[in-house]
Amino acid sequence: MDHPLPISGQTPADHALNDPIARIAVHVGDITALPETFGVDAIANAANESLAGGGGVDRAIHDAAGRDELIAYNREQYPAGCPTGLVKHSPALGLEAQGIKHILHAVGPVWPEDDAQYAMPGAPIDDTAKLGYTYADTLLASCYTQLFNLAVKYDIQHLAIPAISTGVYRFPKPRAARIAFGHAHGHLLRNDLPQRITFVCFNEED
Repeated sequence: MDHPLPISGQTPADHALNDPIARIAVHVGDITALPETFGVDAIANAANESLAGGGGVDRAIHDAAGRDELIAYNREQYPAGCPTGLVKHSPALGLEAQGIKHILHAVGPVWPEDDAQYAMPGAPIDDTAKLGYTYADTLLASCYTQLFNLAVKYDIQHLAIPAISTGVYRFPKPRAARIAFGHAHGHLLRNDLPQRITFVCFNEED
């Protein structure tokens, strides 16, 4: 994709920092085994409300960080767990050997099947609803907002994020991608941190 020329007086590095598209990447692979050349210093985890590890990417991150140690830390720091739509921070523990310093546990929503309270009045309760018309949209958007706010708080330079809620939680993948990209782009327009965001997909379909 072509990008506009740098603003007069900007260096190429300045331009890259101010161009959100240049700071967003997509990678297919294992979020716990990213090449060190990526320089990722924080990863997001698609967690559940207990913060005690689950399946999929959640299990992989717990295993790589040290399952018992990570569960013990989260139980001590967050005895009530984490509500859906919110994000909690923990150290990277066993992943620190890869240069990762932070894990951000994002609890995404389960996509509803027939629960009317999840939709705006009059909106269909399926993927034909306009983006933002379901409560699940709002909860997933909240996850991304909090991820990026915590990246600023913890001075995170390069944040890697898995496909939140699109596995066993059944959130429609194209819809989740629009929410994820829209919030990443909007945040980077206004903030210097994180300098880079990489969406790490388990497979090409994601």
